[in-house]
Amino acid sequence: MLRAVLLDVDFTLFRPGPELGPAGYVRAGARHGLTLDAARHTDARLAALEDLQHHPELEHDEEIWVTFTEDIVRGMGGHGDGPRACAEDIVREWERHENFFLYDDALPAIAALRSHGLRIALVSNGQRDLEEFAEHHGLDVDVCVGSVHHGYVKPHRSIFEAALAALDVSPEEAAMVGDSTADDIEGARALGMHAVLLDREGAHPDWQGAIRTLDELPAALGLA
Repeated sequence: MLRAVLLDVDFTLFRPGPELGPAGYVRAGARHGLTLDAARHTDARLAALEDLQHHPELEHDEEIWVTFTEDIVRGMGGHGDGPRACAEDIVREWERHENFFLYDDALPAIAALRSHGLRIALVSNGQRDLEEFAEHHGLDVDVCVGSVHHGYVKPHRSIFEAALAALDVSPEEAAMVGDSTADDIEGARALGMHAVLLDREGAHPDWQGAIRTLDELPAALGLA
């Protein structure tokens, strides 16, 4: 019987605001004497994702995200020494709670889970203090496990185990919901959890059981 749901944060419940998008990169670049092309942001980000490497032991490592962001800055036209400092500034912006906005379906989905008596945890990779983040946005959740304090990133089994232990549920009694097939879905399934892929952009049309919005989540979990 399902007793708890673990929710990813970025691109599942929240979308990054303007300071973390193309225009924000251009403004950050200008502060460091760089002229960046906003039109190149998407391609630069996709290229950086292809080169993104987790720590070999899946430890939380800020340097990985600085390098990833620097790759995007360079892909947008940044040259010389400036991209590094620019990337460090942008990474700091990812720590600011006000730079994120809830998707319209996020709060109704959490309310729907609560109406079925389920416990809820947030599980996220990133630089933010997740408990402060949840409080800032008024999220009705029971547990927050962020990699910056936990020490390991998804899909390391320990970050899921920490959330399950705090919720006092077994893997078979919990489901993970997120947008990353590797970090969220495969990581959770390796522990024996049920997992639901949220594919907002339709990037995985052949993924069985994927949902496009959180409005579909109760049915996907067998609650509706």
